Amino acid sequence: MALLEVKGIKKSFGKADVLKGIDFELEKGEVLSVIGSSGSGKTTLLRCINFLEFADKGTISVNGEVIYDGEKDKKIKDKALRQKRMHFGLVFQDFNLFPQYSVLKNLTLAPSLMNLAGKEELENQAREIIARVGLSEKIDNYPCQLSGGQKQRVAIARALMLNPDVLCFDEPTSALDPELTGEVLRVIKNLKDEGSTMIVVTHEMEFAKNVSDRIMFMADGVVEEIGTPQQIYDNPKSEKTKAFLTNSLEKF
Repeated sequence: MALLEVKGIKKSFGKADVLKGIDFELEKGEVLSVIGSSGSGKTTLLRCINFLEFADKGTISVNGEVIYDGEKDKKIKDKALRQKRMHFGLVFQDFNLFPQYSVLKNLTLAPSLMNLAGKEELENQAREIIARVGLSEKIDNYPCQLSGGQKQRVAIARALMLNPDVLCFDEPTSALDPELTGEVLRVIKNLKDEGSTMIVVTHEMEFAKNVSDRIMFMADGVVEEIGTPQQIYDNPKSEKTKAFLTNSLEKF
């Protein structure tokens, strides 16, 4: 049984059909990279999976249980919504850290508000997780004292604090200078080696090729093609996939 099943997800904004029926599955410990041009629906898909947007149609299942049905779940109460979101951790491209709080407080705030554990236990957990992303010496610093790469690593650590089933990344390096990109990608690679289940929306083609178990290419709101990195990069079946990869890989 797949850890995550997404079936028939559709989402429109006004007359614009952004997602036109998205289907895919994700196994536990698998890394799925989502690639495609701007406007293909990648970020909207992530937002629907994390319940920052609500799909108009389709279902989202975790461990065989349907946690969202677009036909039925038009209104979800706050408590139920928090429970659904607990399955997923989302790392934004622009960090979204709380500037008024230290790194430690950024990590412990959400689980503290949700009464997941006591203060001492949460702080110990935060110190363990911040060490995993290589920032133990920065735990008492504030976001303004961090580089972009360090901020993104803190954002990753914050997402890990809630122990999500699936960790989602939305272009995690797009706001970073090239020299800072590597440190964030290394953290994601380490998470893969630890067995984390991840969906990574990325424009880093070489990273996607080297880290992903499967790659999903989206175009015009549909899944144009999905397969192993070897299948997608070396033998793409879709002409749209071929054209995208040709243009993207020319940059390297």
